[in-house]
Amino acid sequence: MNIFDYAMQMERDGEQFYRGLADTSRNQGMARILAGLADDEAKHYRIVAEMAEGVEPSMVETTVLADAKNVFAEMQGESFELGGLQVDVYRQAQEIERQSRDFYREKAEQMTTSAAQAILLKIADEEQRHFVLLDHIIEFMDRPKTWLENAEFTHLDEY
Repeated sequence: MNIFDYAMQMERDGEQFYRGLADTSRNQGMARILAGLADDEAKHYRIVAEMAEGVEPSMVETTVLADAKNVFAEMQGESFELGGLQVDVYRQAQEIERQSRDFYREKAEQMTTSAAQAILLKIADEEQRHFVLLDHIIEFMDRPKTWLENAEFTHLDEY
């Protein structure tokens, strides 16, 4: 399996994983965040597919962190249950994002053109943003009351 086939499968799996979580989420705000992650994975799939076809892809930066800030602000004051087992699922997703980030960084070094290298590094940066967002979701689930009270959501800085 070549780099592009592997990356496309990885992105397709990520999209399906996040869509499955979004579909089963009992909280509409969390479902929106997860759907945003799924959309980013679908975008990554498209970009890698274009690269595999020899087309120079373009890449729009993700807005998932900014969107999540808005969703968390809207969720302020809502009450909902989040189980401990669900935290483990998000930790698993976080590990997958870390592996994806590392994969893209490693493969970027092997690219023969600077444009391809730059695209893979941008995807790696987005995977890092996903990692950070998942970290915030885990923190939110572990401490929902104090997390939402944090003024200006300073722990959701741009990366």
